[in-house]
Amino acid sequence: MNDTQLNEHDDVEVDDNEILDVTIIDEDAEAEEPVAESAYDRPGRWYIVHTFAGHEKKVIGALNNIIKSRELGEAIYEIYLPEEDVTEFKSGKKVTVAKRMFPSYLLIRCEPDPEIFYVIGSTPGVTGFVGAEKTRPTALTRREVDNIIRPQVEGVEVPAAKRRLPTHEFEINDTVQIKSGPFATFSGHVAEINEDQLKVKVLVDIFGRETPVELDFTQITKL
Repeated sequence: MNDTQLNEHDDVEVDDNEILDVTIIDEDAEAEEPVAESAYDRPGRWYIVHTFAGHEKKVIGALNNIIKSRELGEAIYEIYLPEEDVTEFKSGKKVTVAKRMFPSYLLIRCEPDPEIFYVIGSTPGVTGFVGAEKTRPTALTRREVDNIIRPQVEGVEVPAAKRRLPTHEFEINDTVQIKSGPFATFSGHVAEINEDQLKVKVLVDIFGRETPVELDFTQITKL
């Protein structure tokens, strides 16, 4: 065989005595599987803290200041506010906003120490821990932690969490105006709402007859 470079579509004749450089793939070799990292395996234990309504971020700020001023970074490791992206329809526009998964609750990873529990429980805005005993809160199990903070797998895209159904401002019999499409500027009444497909059926008066028109949430606005 000469050294001339061959196209991948060219036919190649190989002499029986010629030695070919062949790479052998060992199919029996075990592929290294990616390992999921669970928040449960981080130092400390996870606990649930209850706060006054709407004070979650205020509590986070106050507790972070306490951790810094008292040098408690090696005892209170992490404060987690569970949130998820939710699609909402406001004034006929689709927007994605972050919503609290558990309003008035925070997850805190810390050492299971009564003094640390006291520091957290006495933080302004905190009403207490979720648990059987006030002085000894109940730590979350691995399953509970993984259900809230999904394990991450290095090198593998983690499937998106199941989202809530989009929220909207429309109700049956609402009077709405159509903003776009062939029936723009027409008004009518909402007859049906399909949250799965993000559509509504509006009864529009066309030539003296009520006609159902299927529209997207973004095509109408509430009057």
